[in-house]
Amino acid sequence: MQLTVRYFAAARAAAGAESVVVDVEPATTVGELEALLAAGNPALAAVLPRCSYLRDEIAVRDRNRPLGHCTTLDVLPPFAGG
Repeated sequence: MQLTVRYFAAARAAAGAESVVVDVEPATTVGELEALLAAGNPALAAVLPRCSYLRDEIAVRDRNRPLGHCTTLDVLPPFAGG
């Protein structure tokens, strides 16, 4: 499936882009996707472990859970003040 990954704040700065479209299987976990996104980008690799994720606007708390069928994944680093 095609998944649009949208980066915010420090994740956007580390990625060097607002978003990226990746082809992944629905069985791909968030943790596996993190590794894919971080490959070759040490700055992003340092930010992703601290991030929260929204899968089609629903919080993902377990990085070992498969993504399932979805269209967007928002990458949210910790924000100042909350």
